[in-house]
Amino acid sequence: MVRDDRRDDHREDHRRSGFAARLRAAGRERHDHARGRGFVDALVRGRLRLEGYVTLLAQHFHIYAALEEAAERMRADPVAGRFVFDELARVPALRADLRFLLGDRWPERIPASRATADYCAHLREVCFDWPGGFVAHHYIRYLGDLSGGQVVRAAVRRAYDLPDDLGAGFYAFPGVPNPQRFKDAYRELLDTAPWDEAERRRITEETLVAYDHNTRVLDELGADLERYLAA
Repeated sequence: MVRDDRRDDHREDHRRSGFAARLRAAGRERHDHARGRGFVDALVRGRLRLEGYVTLLAQHFHIYAALEEAAERMRADPVAGRFVFDELARVPALRADLRFLLGDRWPERIPASRATADYCAHLREVCFDWPGGFVAHHYIRYLGDLSGGQVVRAAVRRAYDLPDDLGAGFYAFPGVPNPQRFKDAYRELLDTAPWDEAERRRITEETLVAYDHNTRVLDELGADLERYLAA
């Protein structure tokens, strides 16, 4: 069978110029800025006490509870529903992690920070009735977890000597055996979604809002970093 190099070139050009590439380019500065936040850096370097890690998991729980509630609302939408993947769901893993780390009464011990509460309020404003807004926040959270989250998972298991994925299941995606292939397929969905140019601009702007909310959550944790640093 003769390989059609022209078709391959066309696909590569489309991948580089499609909507997914546009989203990635638009958020690159904010992504790099957020990635360098002191709290996450301390976590990856194994410098946080367990309390700090648990506090971060607690914020994730509140955020994903809101986002995955929106996913149930959007599941029947002809466009946004394509982005609802059960294998990405994080709330069950977060519940298991928090129960392992805090005990059966864990829901009483995970208050949302002010930045997290603001983030969740915004998710409820834009993700339950606007399909494009749901996709914007879904894209920022889950593709980030499939990428940089794997580095955090290894660091957390090493720092706290966690057995298997108990306590670090949030960062494990057993239903996604090939993250890179999954991310490629996800970006193809972004590229082929039937949004007009005005809607693509709105979604692009909303991904930047999502980055900003995530950064505020990390900044708020980082403001109290000394409290969480290991001796």
